[in-house]
Formats: sequence, C-alpha cells, structure tokens
Amino acid sequence: MNHPDLPALHDGDPVTPDRIPTALTAGQFVYEDGATQTFESMGSTVYFENGRPTHGEWYLDDNGHFCSFWPPTYRACYELSWVIENDRAVGLRFTGVEDRSTFVGRYREPPIT
Repeated sequence: MNHPDLPALHDGDPVTPDRIPTALTAGQFVYEDGATQTFESMGSTVYFENGRPTHGEWYLDDNGHFCSFWPPTYRACYELSWVIENDRAVGLRFTGVEDRSTFVGRYREPPIT
C-alpha cells in the first residue's frame, strides 16, 4: 500500500518539487559513509559526521532543485530521485546538478509506504 498522499513510486522516479519538502523531512537520513542528516520543514539542516554537527540551510531553487547552503559560502543543488525497495520509499538519491555526482541517503526508519 502506498502512502495516501503519494502516487505509486518506482525506484529512480524523480521527486517532484512539490514532494521534496515531504521527502526530506520524513525522517533522518543515513549515508553510505555512516554520516547522518536531518532536515527541518523551516529550512534548517544538521549533518552529523563522526559525531560532529554541521548546521546548514536547504531550499528549492527557481528550477525546482533541492539546494543546500553551508556557511560561510558553500552551495550545491541536486536532483532528487526515490530509492524504492519492496514497494517502499527507503531513501533518496541525490545527483549534483553541476557535477552529476551521486550519493544515497536512506531513511533510518522507512517512513513512506
């Protein structure tokens, strides 16, 4: 069964701009290197690496991309796509708009079914 607010999802489907806030704030992300990150609905984010927090901001740009800002000057924008396993959204794939680098963040607890 799918979450009532989401259409049927398939692995690799893009996260549409209207769904990005829900996808980001649905739960804590765990990355392949063990770092974690949380996104708050008001645009703040905290990235934990080796137990050390880094505070930043996230937003949608005019093209509907997810972007992050890490003071004092680092900005990056990404296209997001769903990671689906057994008909459940278990995370997001982040692909850099400029460099096309890709990394995966998995929800600590898959919140979207």
